[in-house]
Amino acid sequence: MATPLMAQYRRVKEQHPGSILLYRMGDFYEMFEEDAVTASKILGLTLTSRNHGEDAKTPLCGFPYHALDRYSAKLVQAGRSVAVCEQTENPKEAKGIVKRDIVEVITRGTATAPEVLSEKSNNFLVSVCKSGDRFGFAGADVSTGEFFCADMDSRTLTAECEKLSPAEILVPDEKPGDPVLAQLREALASALFTPIEPWRFSPDSSYRDLVAHFRTSSLEGFGVEPFKAGIAAAGVLFNYIKEQKKNRVGHINRLAAYAAGEHMQLDGATIRNFELVTPLHEEDRASTLLSVIDRTQTAMGARLLRRLTVNPLLSRDRIIERQDGVAFFADNTQVCATVRTALSSISDIERLTGRIGYERVGPRDLVALRSSLAKVQEIEKILAPVDCPIIASAVHQLKGTEVISNRLEQAVRDDPPLTLAEGNIFKPGYNADLDAIVAGSKTGKEWIASLQAQERERTGISSLKVGFNQVFGYYIEVSNANTAKVPPHYIRKQTLVNGERYITEELKKWEEVVLHAEEKQIALEQKLFAELRTWLCSHAAKLTEVSVSVALIDVLACLAEVAIQRRYVRPEMDESGEISIIDGRHPVIESIGFIEEYVPNSIEITGSGEFIHLITGPNMAGKSTYLRQTGLIVLLAHMGSFVPAAAARIGIVDRIFTRVGASDRLSKGQSTFLVEMQELANILNNATSKSLILLDEIGRGTSTFDGLSIAWALVEHIHKKVKAKTLFATHYHELAEIPLLLKGVKNFNIAVKEWNDEVIFLRRIEEGACDHSYGIQVARLAGVPKAVIERAKEVLNNLESSELTPDNKPVIGRSVGSRDSEAAQMSLFEPLGDEAIAFLRKIDLNVLTPVEVVGKLVELKNRLSI
Repeated sequence: MATPLMAQYRRVKEQHPGSILLYRMGDFYEMFEEDAVTASKILGLTLTSRNHGEDAKTPLCGFPYHALDRYSAKLVQAGRSVAVCEQTENPKEAKGIVKRDIVEVITRGTATAPEVLSEKSNNFLVSVCKSGDRFGFAGADVSTGEFFCADMDSRTLTAECEKLSPAEILVPDEKPGDPVLAQLREALASALFTPIEPWRFSPDSSYRDLVAHFRTSSLEGFGVEPFKAGIAAAGVLFNYIKEQKKNRVGHINRLAAYAAGEHMQLDGATIRNFELVTPLHEEDRASTLLSVIDRTQTAMGARLLRRLTVNPLLSRDRIIERQDGVAFFADNTQVCATVRTALSSISDIERLTGRIGYERVGPRDLVALRSSLAKVQEIEKILAPVDCPIIASAVHQLKGTEVISNRLEQAVRDDPPLTLAEGNIFKPGYNADLDAIVAGSKTGKEWIASLQAQERERTGISSLKVGFNQVFGYYIEVSNANTAKVPPHYIRKQTLVNGERYITEELKKWEEVVLHAEEKQIALEQKLFAELRTWLCSHAAKLTEVSVSVALIDVLACLAEVAIQRRYVRPEMDESGEISIIDGRHPVIESIGFIEEYVPNSIEITGSGEFIHLITGPNMAGKSTYLRQTGLIVLLAHMGSFVPAAAARIGIVDRIFTRVGASDRLSKGQSTFLVEMQELANILNNATSKSLILLDEIGRGTSTFDGLSIAWALVEHIHKKVKAKTLFATHYHELAEIPLLLKGVKNFNIAVKEWNDEVIFLRRIEEGACDHSYGIQVARLAGVPKAVIERAKEVLNNLESSELTPDNKPVIGRSVGSRDSEAAQMSLFEPLGDEAIAFLRKIDLNVLTPVEVVGKLVELKNRLSI
């Protein structure tokens, strides 16, 4: 029969059978049975066993309570959900077994521990449902309180989810086969997909739940009323968070309309190929655009900049407004430096507010919040005179924090303990009852502190000591040599090897005063802290507002700092659909600092001129860099950032498409060529005349003729149907003939210089086509063996001559000597021609004299003009 403890454990476990249950026992979290076996492997804990009143011993493992965040983070990162079970009553007051209950369930999408979260990126939880041909979409970051929803089509849904890169996605638990959800699973393979009962996705019940939480009569004030499916998804998402956090959701104080239409839609391929926020290779962390432009001083600013990078603006007015903010800081460098210094001392107010909401905030967090608000007020004063609209609006949102900072200043000590259990959190004067308890405790401690000197003088025992331990409390210790001098009113309490410990009635009285006062102090401080936390939660909306404004100011000052350091210029933005970049530079490559000097390049795409640029040139010459450079400059301009160029004029583009690099998805049975064609199909089906298309090699994964045919037809289709601004880098030199047939196409090449059989890359783009790829020279630079290089030259010459051998075989297969001899040693001499070989084959050495042989050699020499 199971013990009462195990019976209680199993009752609690039944509430969340799929989660690993962390069961609080004193100062430890214990795991039992299958949970213990699983967790011990993930956490590297020793697995033991214990008899709990049953025939078989129960497996168990555990860790100290203060390591909860660290160990729960490991379990969540391993893909497991964690249910935290706490003691819900004081063990000293418990009758029988201590009451316990689950206080939190942690999943990938609801995790809030710093060990799980990245300071510079959000941890999004997303909910998706289908309604007709539309999809409901909702997202939230539990750690910050952000919450938003929308209705959208399937294409937009996938693109927006890829931008958010959610940790967890809630989907209806329906029969598999929905193509959109399948596409979502493929695009977001690293996310945890959590099935939810379909009946929960009810627009009506979701609406009621959200209105009840926000205490409003409708959702109209949030701007989400039209999103029926989005509201259904939002309701499911909110209730999921509420269930996991056990109703601690006070920091989620608003629901925003997710305005996907206000931002440039970037698909997953473009985000990956551009390496906007994540490198293609893990070791190349410095190769992302974000790594170059992120000079933010706060965690909130870093997260905002990351979102802005994948959400460029489409509104010219909003872009210019943001540019104005960057320009102010760039033009006022001293103000910028002062503001950035203040920003560097601001903690993550956004996540501190979240910790207040789900009741995980500690005393030192409140000190960090107080000092951060002081810096916010400092920034408010510095920027108050500024008349730049975007900055003035942000500064206005910073006002009104004094009521919060003053309350914290009155309440919390400057150096509080780490946890509530240690006490001594509040300042004197904050609460009269607390002051009285502390005063009583202080009096008792002072009496006890003076007792040692008094008793030494009274008894004449100079070695007498007054001490304390958790088991016996306060005591008077006397060595064995002095026990004869002990007064009769001393009461023996403990015998030691070298002496005796005693207590007196008076010491016992003061001990009760001190210890009871400490218990009362900690209990009252915990109550006062909970009240302060609730009060702060009522101001969560203001703290969130401040967080948003601080983040925006941080980003504007950051982009100004980058512009100054990197010599970026403010681009002119218009609706012309044209692109003009003078001496543009690749923002990432120039920041890395290669040995050779970076060569800037220009581009001009006008409305009336050639809008398709065919770019040819050698491998390694810089075609791909030129394409990416152009795309990144256009993207930065739409972010409201300055750009790496001498000057730029950018017409608003609705989307940027890229097809660069070669990759396959063998695990899904998709070859490099298939992936390439899928990305190309996406471009051709979705690009418009306002789009920018960047193509780097099309058709490499198939035969030359197939690839050339596809590339040719592609250019014709873009020219006649799509009419998008297009840069197409290619090795198919045959495409250089297209400008003779299509007016909107123009040839460009990356210049090179040949010198002493060497190729010098000039990195400069010029008009006209390039007729050589210089692949053999690049192979030599890569370290390909000389024998292969020489043979490649020979084959290339044969190909270019387009000759046939006497037996009508392609000359490409002809080599010098036999294959075996060539494999052993390459020839040191020039190969003989066909005429010489035919002449030698006619000679019969068996009938010639030595003199005649010499004559034949002379004749051969004359024929070859040697």
